[in-house]
Amino acid sequence: MSDPTGKRRVARFRGDYELIELTEETLNPEKITAQVCRDSNGSVITFLGTTRDNFEGKTVLTLEYEAFDEMAVKKLEEVRQESMAEFSLEDMAISHRIGTVDIGEISLVVAVGSPHRKEGFAACQKAVDRIKEVVPIWKKEVYQDGSRWVACEDHEFDPTQASSESHTH
Repeated sequence: MSDPTGKRRVARFRGDYELIELTEETLNPEKITAQVCRDSNGSVITFLGTTRDNFEGKTVLTLEYEAFDEMAVKKLEEVRQESMAEFSLEDMAISHRIGTVDIGEISLVVAVGSPHRKEGFAACQKAVDRIKEVVPIWKKEVYQDGSRWVACEDHEFDPTQASSESHTH
């Protein structure tokens, strides 16, 4: 689905998917974090993944993210559910940018509401790690002297799980 600016926004807003977002739009960490704020939570942790300007001595100009949209949303929700179950939490929101993400911009927001900070921090770290492992979102770092796809070989993505729906590539 596209917004009036022509940017792609893929998100599920039904049932358990209401706290998952995949979009080309700039992420708003305050809005995403507000989704997990409740009076029963004594801790709210928000992780922001941002584009840094260097990697292994090379100057990074920008990042480009591509995704298998439908499967990415499904896997983001699985990561959210796994993390909440493991740490006995009820509140987690995940938003991931796709498309071009410039230096200093946010590509990932994971917000966790938790009765206690220890479980909140652990759930947030677990979710970020699992996103990198299993969600079919791929990152290309663009340098002054070329580009390279990063960590694609680490994904546990099984293409046989994919439907025949269209995807980004």
